[in-house]
Amino acid sequence: MASFVDRVVGAARLDARTYEEVEADPAAMGQAMVVVAAAALAAGIGSLEGGAIGALGAVGWGLVGWFLWAVVTWLIGTKLLPEPGTSADLGQMLRTIGFSAAPGLLNVLGIVPLLGWLVWLVAAVWQLVAMVVAVRQALDYQSTGRAVLVCAIGWVFYVIVRVGMAVMMGIGGLVFG
Repeated sequence: MASFVDRVVGAARLDARTYEEVEADPAAMGQAMVVVAAAALAAGIGSLEGGAIGALGAVGWGLVGWFLWAVVTWLIGTKLLPEPGTSADLGQMLRTIGFSAAPGLLNVLGIVPLLGWLVWLVAAVWQLVAMVVAVRQALDYQSTGRAVLVCAIGWVFYVIVRVGMAVMMGIGGLVFG
């Protein structure tokens, strides 16, 4: 079994064996959560918005987003678009998608003036590609195209939910603030 650091590096390298190992190891759930929280914290630090409270808020939203996206992706992949060999539980999806956040650790470099947008773009694309690998492995897909489709549908749903939550919180702030 690989170390935590080896798993993070393997996930960032898009190594399918790393995702298979994480999928098969229920004890890796805490590690996946740490990767998600660290990537969210890196994004919060890299954006320099909101100070310490903003960085902690980024971690909270990152963990909520990870859970929501994993649930939606698992449902789409296992119920709506399964392949004949598809077999996955929610824990497997949470672990693999959690590790797919590893490239997001780069977002801490967003603190460098004039590079923030480029770092964010590279990390975002890299994370999406890592998520496709994670989903393909977690759902035992033979087709990368199907994994791309599942991720795309899940992303649209995730964005709708996030925007809805932001609107509700904004309205809540107006009503209760």
